[in-house]
Amino acid sequence: MSTTNFSSGGSHTKSFQELLCSPSLVSGLQQQLSIFFVAVDIFLSITAFAGNSLILVALSKESPLHPPSKLLYRCLATIDLLVGLFPQPLNALYWVSVFQENWSLCRYAFDATTTTAYVLLLVTLMTMTAISVDRLLAVMLGLRYKQIVTLKRTYIILTTFWVFNLVASLSGFFHHPIIFLYSSLVTSFCLVISLASYAKIFCILRYHQAQVRDKQPASQTNTLNMARFRKALDSALWVQLALVVCYTPICTVSIVIALTKKYSLLLFVTQKVTVILLYFNSTLNPFLYCWKISERTYIIVITFWVFNLVASLCGTFYRSITYLYGYLVSPFCLLAFGFYVSSPLYASFSMSV
Repeated sequence: MSTTNFSSGGSHTKSFQELLCSPSLVSGLQQQLSIFFVAVDIFLSITAFAGNSLILVALSKESPLHPPSKLLYRCLATIDLLVGLFPQPLNALYWVSVFQENWSLCRYAFDATTTTAYVLLLVTLMTMTAISVDRLLAVMLGLRYKQIVTLKRTYIILTTFWVFNLVASLSGFFHHPIIFLYSSLVTSFCLVISLASYAKIFCILRYHQAQVRDKQPASQTNTLNMARFRKALDSALWVQLALVVCYTPICTVSIVIALTKKYSLLLFVTQKVTVILLYFNSTLNPFLYCWKISERTYIIVITFWVFNLVASLCGTFYRSITYLYGYLVSPFCLLAFGFYVSSPLYASFSMSV
């Protein structure tokens, strides 16, 4: 891929964000690449919406899960669902405008994508941090946990997350360096707290395990509670690890863009690939929630994703195949899959979190 560098000095005084909707940077982009990005965004949008809808159905049922913890996971699944509803389709619209060289529509699509993505993804970071702190409090407080960690306090914390990030994102709509600085601080702060929380949890668990081993054998009830908590901790850690893996590339590229004095087509494509990886986290999370599902149900989950992927790829060559699959097969499969999987998914998810 040929690259043309654009200096940030001289006659090229535009920022990287402004050049994203400028023919001077993206005019050399091949049409096939734009179509590929559109297809990936649409596919990930559908899978994120479908997968997280099932998670919300499972969480809507009665369960022994502590209500504040349940609320945190519902918030996380709702955010992933909204990512599939707003930023990803808007990002696909951005690529369509680039393909058609409609720069006015491109700017509107890019601004809308950036604003909604910043709100949702920063709330995701804060919610994941809240989950790690919630797990830590469950270990440290013991019986006092349910008295201190209440549903009302959790609602207040989540509302604060949404308000702060919404205000910051709207401010970045007028002055981008504000949201860049804010997101950098929030990301660093959240990662440090999450890492410290899980490190503290493991230290406490090792201490308790050593105490039980040295003094007396644990009762059956304590053993079951500890096994359940370890399963919950394992699930939370997998979701946290997936978030770090999906967020690290975009953070790295954003730092490079902020420090570099030259912008190229290669840097532009790299940045867009990392954005796709960022959105992929919303599709990946339902898989991680379903980690403890029975083998038969898990096979059905995998089959659901594979059928949609194959149909989408076939549509690249024969569009009528995708239309036929979408109008005849998808509604039936989605309904059948939803009713079949919601019950075991609910039971498994309740045990894992």
